[in-house]
Amino acid sequence: MMNDEIRERDNEQSPLPEIESAVVECSSVDEAKAKGAEMWGIKADDVEASVISEDKKLFGLLGSTYKVEIRPFAPISYIKSCHFVNEVLDKMDLDLIPELTDDGMINLVGEDAGVVIGRYGETLKALEYLTNLVCHDDTSTRRVRFDCGGYRARREQTLKRLAESIAREARQKGTPVSLEPMSSWERRLIHIALRDNKDVETRSIGEDPLRRVLVCPVGRGQRDRGRRPQRGRRFS
Repeated sequence: MMNDEIRERDNEQSPLPEIESAVVECSSVDEAKAKGAEMWGIKADDVEASVISEDKKLFGLLGSTYKVEIRPFAPISYIKSCHFVNEVLDKMDLDLIPELTDDGMINLVGEDAGVVIGRYGETLKALEYLTNLVCHDDTSTRRVRFDCGGYRARREQTLKRLAESIAREARQKGTPVSLEPMSSWERRLIHIALRDNKDVETRSIGEDPLRRVLVCPVGRGQRDRGRRPQRGRRFS
């Protein structure tokens, strides 16, 4: 269970992609932003610029050349994700606007929140999966996560209750019980909810997007063996 929990945690807590930067010479800040937009495949409004130095031509009579540092306001893949999602929402004719939070979450805000969440969050999860598939080719960095109308907080509480219910079912039946396919964030919540339960253990099985959690009952002998190391931890 611990190895699976760590794996799911690592998927969620991988570092955000680094924000690139560059220094360009141009005749205006707007020109610098346009160069950045072309360089990174984003919009000029997505580029921040700060003047490093100014070189006046013929004492300023012929204008000036600026050395400008430019950078996207967020990781490029996250900016592209927002634009991609915006296009998808427009084609779906949904009144929603993607907002990028500081921790790399795309929060969908608008009147059609219930529509994009869908039944059990399936539509929102599908949109998240599609966006990561299209816009995030660097698997070493954290993939973008979606929220809408506080769905993730509600889902977290639902999963905690589900984990407790499935643990009771597995214990009563004496056989492993498999949950539905879940995202790494959801699987991690299941692992955490049951990691202190001495009657069951959890493991993740399968491959994304069908990867799921298996809740297995633990026999008495296994429980006794699992308790012994706990006594030693009191000395640390």
